[in-house]
Amino acid sequence: MRLGWRSYPLRLREPLRISRSTMPGRDAVRIDLSHDGVTGHGEVVTSVYHGLDLATIRRQLAGLRHRVNGHDEPEALLTELPALAAELPAGVLAALDAAVHDLLGRRAGMPVHTWLGRDFTPVPTAHTIGLVAPDRAATTARRLAQRGFQLIKVKCGDAADLARIAAVRAAIPHARLVLDPNGAWTPEQTVRLLDTVRPHRIDAVEQPIAPGTPQSLAWISARTDVPVIADEDAATVADLDALAGTVAGINIKLAKCGGIHAAQQIAATADAYGMDLMLGCLVASSLGIAPAVHLTDVARWIDLDGHLLLAADPWTGIDGHDGVLRLTDSPGLGVRATR
Repeated sequence: MRLGWRSYPLRLREPLRISRSTMPGRDAVRIDLSHDGVTGHGEVVTSVYHGLDLATIRRQLAGLRHRVNGHDEPEALLTELPALAAELPAGVLAALDAAVHDLLGRRAGMPVHTWLGRDFTPVPTAHTIGLVAPDRAATTARRLAQRGFQLIKVKCGDAADLARIAAVRAAIPHARLVLDPNGAWTPEQTVRLLDTVRPHRIDAVEQPIAPGTPQSLAWISARTDVPVIADEDAATVADLDALAGTVAGINIKLAKCGGIHAAQQIAATADAYGMDLMLGCLVASSLGIAPAVHLTDVARWIDLDGHLLLAADPWTGIDGHDGVLRLTDSPGLGVRATR
């Protein structure tokens, strides 16, 4: 087997502002995994929050090359991936995991979800509205509704939260709304704000407080009927033990947990605990988003819009621009490069 990679920039149509940062774009690294004339691909993106820059990603991949090239079959590498979780950043592991699954699906002549024994039907995805002025948020919401979006994620975490939520709801009376402060609220503030916006019919609130105190999430859950979803607090199967009984759901991001294999384990554990699932993402190309699309049958909330925020997507194949993610019968991840 042979491991290669190359990097490219991803620029957003407009900077995305959340409570902890403003992002105009990020860099991506495409992983190419080849065996017997078939090549599978995966993507890892840079992230300040997760401590991944281009130099770190390239260094990790260079360290992996000899190890990966020593495998005769992709199945053997797939079996080894869980052991690599202690050595690799989750984003790099997820990209390698995606490339292996893409290679195996391509070699078998079937989509990844079929190779996994999973079902797929076209599924609505959320679209994110960042921390923008309420009137601008309303304009964006109307435009998204006209395109077909039925689920909107509203970023929160500044003084305009209540006005922004009210403006979006007035603009799209029938859409589902998920609020995401990215940990910017306090427990008391969360309960107060959720009570105030009750007339706006909020579908869920994602990680309202800073991670690290699951008991505070439990305190919030006991005082609101809005489902609370843990994101930054839920990265591994072990994290779910502390969250059991404290939240209604967790957000699985493949770049956070380490890929398809780890995500399926987390999904099974969450189901055993009676927790619903959100499938989330980082800003990435269609290549970076595609692995999660093959797992959408496990989730109540689908938030896979990272590719939709880009000024130019270097990959295509999962749609979503009308609010619905689709897959073809193409083998592997089902995406192809546009340039």
